[in-house]
Formats: sequence, structure tokens, C-alpha cells
Amino acid sequence: MRKADLRRQMLARRRALAAEELASRSKLLCEQLFRHFEVTKWQWLHLFLPVTSQNEPDTWLIIQRVWREQLPMQLAVPVVQPDTVSLRHYHLTPATPLAENRWHIPEPVGATEVAPAAFDAVLLPLLAFDELGHRVGYGKGFYDRFLLECRPKALRVGLSLEPPVERIVDAWAGDMPLHACITPERVWRFGSTDLTT
Repeated sequence: MRKADLRRQMLARRRALAAEELASRSKLLCEQLFRHFEVTKWQWLHLFLPVTSQNEPDTWLIIQRVWREQLPMQLAVPVVQPDTVSLRHYHLTPATPLAENRWHIPEPVGATEVAPAAFDAVLLPLLAFDELGHRVGYGKGFYDRFLLECRPKALRVGLSLEPPVERIVDAWAGDMPLHACITPERVWRFGSTDLTT
């Protein structure tokens, strides 16, 4: 399928999810992450804060587990910049105040900036992905540009509420493929990257 068609289809499917189903799938995503990845080896994890109006996976389950279990990793989240095409990244702690931007994305206020080179793993938002590890986002290219700034060994892990499609036909060379994608049912792995570190 083509990205534009997948984007429309998956947005419609996500918006149709009942709150209870979204919560159940989000819980399974969290469990898959901690079961199948050696997260205690990560010093910095980058992840997104969910946009509730878009029925995005509830990453607060992951965040709260890291804090509750006092895991040694630090967390960072993105902030859309005034140019509306780039991201900067800020340390998230239990004391970090948040404010919604004009797209209703929660963002940290007054937090310490973190360079992309610091991240050991990045959890990526997406609408769809295929069996080759290509992803479809909202179409702005924020994450493709950001991932180019990360270390080559930083793990790129998608969080998907849905299983993959067979193939995204208009994936192109500028797309940053995933190393893995977590779904409620299983973890999909792509390439030969060691996903335990």
C-alpha cells in the first residue's frame, strides 16, 4: 500500500478504538518492551508523549514503570521547534512541568536539553509499518531528520497498535527504517542489529 492510503486508513482505525481497547493494547506494548529488550543497559531512552486526541499508544505506562522501578536510565522527550520542521529534546523527570503546544502535544517546560547523540534507543510513533521495517508517520518528517542526528547504533523501535502491512510501496531512501517494532502481539525485528543492548 501507499503511505497516503495507509495514513488515512490507520488514522480512521485508531480513532475508532474504544478507550478500553487502547488502554489494553498500550499495556501490552509496555509489557513487550520490558520483556524483550534489556532496557537496564540503556542510559538514555527517547520516547514521545501521547497525543490523546489521536489515540496514540499510552507511553506514560512505560515512563511510570521506569520511575516506579527506579531503573538507571534517563528519559527524554521531543519539543517541536518554532520552524515547525525540527525537534529538540529535553530531559523528563517526575518533577518536569508540561504544557500542550498548538498541536495538543504535551511538551516539557524549563527542562535540560539533551543532544541526540546521547540516546541509546528511540521509541518511535507511527501509524503503520511493513514487514521490511519501513514506517508511516504523520508525514512531517520530524523523526527522519532527528534520527539522522542520532548515533548509528541507537536502536530505532516503533510502537504500533496494529500488525504490519506486507509492504509500503513508496518507501524511499531518505526514510530511516526501524530496527524493531513492538505490537501488542509480538516484537518484529529487522536487519542484524543486536537489539538486546
